[in-house]
Amino acid sequence: MHFGMFCAVASSICYGLATVFQAIAARSVADPDATSGVDAALLLRAVRQWRYVAGLALDGAGFALQVVALRLIPIYAVSAALAASLAVTAVAATRLLSVRLSRIEWTAVGVVCIGLAMLGLASGPEGSTPPPPALKWALLGTAFVVLLIGAAAGRLPGRTRALALGLGAGIGFGVPEVAVRLLDSLDFSSPALYAIVLGGASAFLLLTSAFARGSVTTATAGLVLSETLLPSAVGLIWLGDRPREGLAWLAVTGFAISVAGALALARFGELPTPQTQRPPVDPAP
Repeated sequence: MHFGMFCAVASSICYGLATVFQAIAARSVADPDATSGVDAALLLRAVRQWRYVAGLALDGAGFALQVVALRLIPIYAVSAALAASLAVTAVAATRLLSVRLSRIEWTAVGVVCIGLAMLGLASGPEGSTPPPPALKWALLGTAFVVLLIGAAAGRLPGRTRALALGLGAGIGFGVPEVAVRLLDSLDFSSPALYAIVLGGASAFLLLTSAFARGSVTTATAGLVLSETLLPSAVGLIWLGDRPREGLAWLAVTGFAISVAGALALARFGELPTPQTQRPPVDPAP
């Protein structure tokens, strides 16, 4: 259990650092004369920068650690740890991007750390309840629904559109978190495998659209909420995830304050350009 929480936190650190490295690389090659918020050649220029490559390597390491964590501890603990990557991004940005944190934001970083410590103490092993046979197909269907959410949200105005796209992206990134628990091997006949690919890819498309066309802070807040709450609920209801005996109150409190702290740091979703978000898992940043 402690090793699983260690992997979840290490995954969060990898994702948070990757976001900053990729942001630095993208900004160093951005076209100052570009009039559009989206530069189609930005990614090709960015991948020639060592910081961007380092960010990709950190993303890969974060994904591997996330998979290990999901096989050892409840989904709710992993989800909260991944949301905490915003705290890592915030702290790293103060050193690498000369970003200043307000007192409230420093407090939010501390709150996230306290919440994760509480979760680490309260989390039991991953649930052992056999999943419903239809859950794999439900995950694949959910991945398709994410695409429909994106199509519908594109017609909404301003902040409403950004929030809807962020919520949809969070659902998409949450699909692989659950699907990993349903795969014991690389089974090409399993709908869960295709749910991982489609869910992550769909989420990436929605998040890119949200960041390009609306409030990044609003989209990030929606992402944090849906990526943490929905997979956690699935783990609790259908996969048998439970905290340690007598420590349910500590797990609930730790989860709540970790997510609240991450939401307070949502503006740090603005650091990367749209092309430099973490790749789907899910797979993050």
